[in-house]
Amino acid sequence: MNIRRAQEKDMERINELLVQVCMVHHKGRPDLFQGNHNRKYTDGQLKEIIHDEERPIFVAADEADNVLGYAFCIFRQYLQDNILTDIRTLYIDDLCVDEKLRGSHIGKKLYDAVLAFAKENGCYNVTLNVWCCNEPAMKFYEKCGLKPQKIGMEVIL
Repeated sequence: MNIRRAQEKDMERINELLVQVCMVHHKGRPDLFQGNHNRKYTDGQLKEIIHDEERPIFVAADEADNVLGYAFCIFRQYLQDNILTDIRTLYIDDLCVDEKLRGSHIGKKLYDAVLAFAKENGCYNVTLNVWCCNEPAMKFYEKCGLKPQKIGMEVIL
C-alpha cells in the first residue's frame, strides 16, 4: 500500500467514499445529515481542494493504485489573535477507509502519514472532530492516541 497525495484521477473513487461517510453520519444523525447518498463536495470543489496546498488530501492506494481510503486535511493558524497562540495546526477534516476494508489498518497508516506530514511542515498538533454517534471512529482515534481537546454540546428544541 502507498500513501500519496490525491490526484484528479482519484476523484471518482473519493466521491464514492464521501458518500459512505455521508451515510454513516445520516444513520447516526438523520436529523442533521441528508440520506440521499449526497457527498460533502461537488466535483468542482473537490478538484479545487486537490490543487490547494493549504488543504492536502492523502489517499491510501493498493498495488494497482486503487484508492482504499483518504484523509482530507487543512492547515490552520491564527496569527495575532486576541486570545489564541499562533501555533500551526493540521486539522483532519475527514478520514475514511472503504467500509469493506475497515479494520485492516489502512486508517492507521493514513493517520500516521498525516502525522509525519504535519511534523515535516512545522505543525504543533493535529486535530479533528468526530461525531459522538460514530463510536467506531471515536474508538479508532482514541486507539491512535488522540484525546479530547474540546467538546461540542447541543440541546434539540
